[in-house]
Amino acid sequence: MVGMIIILLIALVFPGIILRTKSVLSGRKGPGLFQPLRDWWVLMRKGRVVSNSTSMIFQIAPSIQLAATMVVLLVVPVANQPAVLGFEGDFVFFAYVLAVGRFFMILAALDAGSSFEGMGANREALFGLLVEPAFFILLGTFAMLTGYTSFTELFTSFRVDGSPFVFIFGLIACYLLVQIAMIETSRMPLDDPKTHLELTMIHEVMILDYSGFDKALIHLGTAIKSVVFGSLIANALLSFEPGLGWQLILFVLIQVVFAIIIGISESFRARNKMFRNAQYILTLSAISLLAFVVVLIITHKLP
Repeated sequence: MVGMIIILLIALVFPGIILRTKSVLSGRKGPGLFQPLRDWWVLMRKGRVVSNSTSMIFQIAPSIQLAATMVVLLVVPVANQPAVLGFEGDFVFFAYVLAVGRFFMILAALDAGSSFEGMGANREALFGLLVEPAFFILLGTFAMLTGYTSFTELFTSFRVDGSPFVFIFGLIACYLLVQIAMIETSRMPLDDPKTHLELTMIHEVMILDYSGFDKALIHLGTAIKSVVFGSLIANALLSFEPGLGWQLILFVLIQVVFAIIIGISESFRARNKMFRNAQYILTLSAISLLAFVVVLIITHKLP
């Protein structure tokens, strides 16, 4: 439960760290660290405008998306501490609970009846479908290496020892988790959360009709999802056993570094051309297969 509280607290400042990084790198004073939090507070105090052409799905989708993100917190360990609700195969539960949130947001975008939102929903569904193999191949490879299918046992058993193959696998795994997190949270190079051109937007164009409290829930859910994936990265990196205090400090530092990496990426990296996004995502699946081969070598299963 303490881990869940830590993740929620980090999520409140995570977007602010990204904004501060981008401001510093562009030579601007920029917004403060807590500006996104202030924006959410303003949105939560505003009323919402709902089109007469929409159904109940449009109204409940933001709550379901946030609820799905909160549920997956139960299976994510923090600082090598057991998850609140860990069980065999919980990484499959993790992936598909997040998929439920995405599914309802796609339905809500279609429910709005806008051609632009339908276009964004189509892209969201396609990219979510394409990134799924990379995630499952990577986690399945972790499971094969450690012998466990639960996040808690999987990351607790994973150790980067002196073997060069294990070190290579650790680097590939961290790279893939970062890239998957960027895709799942609609960041560069697939999407730009600050763009205002509907033809090139993905996530932002899906929520054009949302306002007030509903929009605050969507932004909060996205921030929590970013920290959740940052937690997976931190668990993969914290493969040694210092004291709990050091584990928590390093966990928070890794989250900060992850936010800074996102800020650097969005400052210096151009967004992919839309027709190249599918190729880029499928490349991640190929890299996951490379990690799978490395683990076959480690476990002496490669003939």
